[in-house]
Formats: sequence, C-alpha cells, structure tokens
Amino acid sequence: MGFSLLAGTRAPVRVWTDPYAIEPQAARQLRNIGALPWVQGVAVMPDVHFGKGATVGSVIAMRQAVSPAAVGVDIGCGMSAVRTSLTADDLPDDLAGLRRAVEAAIPVGFAQRDEPVNPRRVRGLEQRGWDDFWRRFTDLDRRVAQLESRARRQLGTLGGGNHFIEVCLEQGGADAGRVWLMLHSGSRNIGKELAERHIAVARRLPHNADLPDRDLAVFLAGTPEMDAYRRDLWWAQEYARRNRAVMLAVLMNLMRDRFPQITYDEPISCHHNYVAEETYEGVDVLVTRKGAIRAGLGDLGIIPGSMGTGSYIVRGSGNDWSYRSASHGAGRRMSRAQAKRTYSTADLATQTSGVECRKDAGVVDEIPGAYKDINEVMAQQEDLVEVVAHLKQVICVKG
Repeated sequence: MGFSLLAGTRAPVRVWTDPYAIEPQAARQLRNIGALPWVQGVAVMPDVHFGKGATVGSVIAMRQAVSPAAVGVDIGCGMSAVRTSLTADDLPDDLAGLRRAVEAAIPVGFAQRDEPVNPRRVRGLEQRGWDDFWRRFTDLDRRVAQLESRARRQLGTLGGGNHFIEVCLEQGGADAGRVWLMLHSGSRNIGKELAERHIAVARRLPHNADLPDRDLAVFLAGTPEMDAYRRDLWWAQEYARRNRAVMLAVLMNLMRDRFPQITYDEPISCHHNYVAEETYEGVDVLVTRKGAIRAGLGDLGIIPGSMGTGSYIVRGSGNDWSYRSASHGAGRRMSRAQAKRTYSTADLATQTSGVECRKDAGVVDEIPGAYKDINEVMAQQEDLVEVVAHLKQVICVKG
C-alpha cells in the first residue's frame, strides 16, 4: 500500500492506512506528537487507534528525548510463538481438557504463583542471567522496593485483558495443519507501576509545561530523570521477555508430557511496547513502539488478530520510512465499554465458533467484532512485512 502523510504536523507523520479513517481522538494525538520539538518523525501502523497518553499503533523517533507514555504502561508487552512437529490429526477431538491443563499450569488474570519460579526447575528455560536480573531489582525506583515479592510471583503468569495463550493450526501451503503454540503477555504489575511513576515525574518537569498534551511529557538526554527511566525501562523490558520465556517453556513441557513425540522449531519472540536505540539517515534516535513490532530486514515477528480470527507470522522488509516497524495486531475498532454494550455472550459464542475458549460475559470485550479485520490490516502493510505463515487458533486461553 505504501504510506500517506498526515496533514498539519511539523515532523513527518507517515500513515499506513487511510488518514481519514483514523478516529478523530487518535488523529489529534498524532498531530500533537508530530508537533513536539524533539520528534524526528512518526510512523502510524494500520492498526492505529486512540490510546491513553499516546496513540496505539504509533512508532515515534525522537532525538535526545523519550516520552514514557509513548511506550505505555505494559512495558515490554509482546508475543512469543513456536512451531511444533504435531499436526491437527495429533490433537484430540475434544480440546477442553487441554485448555484446562494450560489454565492449571499457567496462572491467568490477576492470579500469581504460590512460589516464585525457579529457573533450574523449568526444563528448556534459558538459565543464564537470572541472578543478575533479580539483583538489579534493588537498583529500580525506590518506590517499588516493596513489590519485589509480587514481581517474583507474577513472573510466568499471563495477566488479563487482551493477553492470551493459544494453540493454533497453520493454514494453507505445504505445512497446512501444523500445530503452533503462541502467547501474548508483558511485564505484569511491576512494569505498570514503574511506567506510571515515571510518567508522573515527566509531567512535572518544567520543559514539559507548554506541551499541547501533558500526557506526551518527555525526558531529556543527560538528565537524572532520563537515566532513571532508562534503567527501569530496560529492566522491565527484560522482565517481560523472561515472563514470556517462562510461560512458553512451561507450555512446551506440558505438550511434551501429553505428546511425547513432539519436537519444536526455534521460538520467535518480539516486543511491541518498548524503546530501542536506532539510527536513520545518520541520526541517532530513541524509537518508541507502542503497539508496533520491529520489522527490520529478515526479522521474524508475530501479528495476532482477535480470539477468533487467527494470526500471522511475518518477516520484516526493513522499510526505513516506517522505522523498520509493522503493526502489532488487528487493533481495536471500539472500546471495551462499547463492546460490552454492543455484543452479548451469544454473539461471542457465534464469533468464536470452533475455538475452545471462554465464552462468558467476562471476555465479551475481547470479542472479534471489537477488533479491526486482521486481513485488511495485513493488506495495508505489504511493504512492511511478508507473510511466513497464517495461523488459526483452536484453543484460546484468556485471563
């Protein structure tokens, strides 16, 4: 499709969807971002929608500055997936037992583990760096010091909202019917606590007093506030990565116990709420991706749809105009409150037909109809990624 430019901005705001289709609140956010003096440019993904603080589906390149709200409160949220040697024929006809086993093995929603994960007791889990990782907790913002026990017990847990664990089948091609495991989660409560504290600090800094939107307050390079945020940010991003690694290892072991013949390809993992140091046109920038994945040349990524429509494994095209990024999913087309007003549990059952999942009032806000069409989203970013595999879930575990 290529991009178009959003009118009325100082820095270029490149849009990979119809600019006139962007909801007015989100368009206003994007124009406010494009007006910030530190912004080199903005790339807007086709799953764009209004978000708290900054727009979901935005990739912002800043010079010597970063906006914590442009990362979001679930620092490091992202996806992991792995292809198995199983095929659809290996799975039981009734998948309810397998779903219950996953829910029993991995705490979901607000649940946490009774005891912290011991990496040495999780077969297949990367063993390096755990002691140093937890040792660095004492360096974090002192206001979260009392949360270490909770952070340890929440490691390897799913959370709620749009987080999920799925068993999927590959669609079409020579590997049609191949089973994949997939999950979506982030830095749990500790990431949220760190993010909210730093956002509050940024809002009080004098250089942010005259911004068009105080939610877009930034930290400036070379300041103690920036140093503190980056220290906590890098740690929270690592927490999110390790959180997904623990869950994926537990899930892979559960499948090994039930299907002894199973083997696995190399797992794929990608953040979609995070910061990275990158260089474009010779300029060093801090790139925030809030609801976007890195899609550098050859990078493998995961773009999920909703709980009834399937997902895509993709390979990045390395498009510099998008800051080598692509969408993080389908993106919401209505708020959670509107979805609950619009749809019933009967609608949920219809839209998730053929998927073993919750179909109760607690997840109506995650109904497929509340999301954009994932196939349309993919069509709008053909110059950003190529499709490696199209997956369709047969089990979906929600928090």
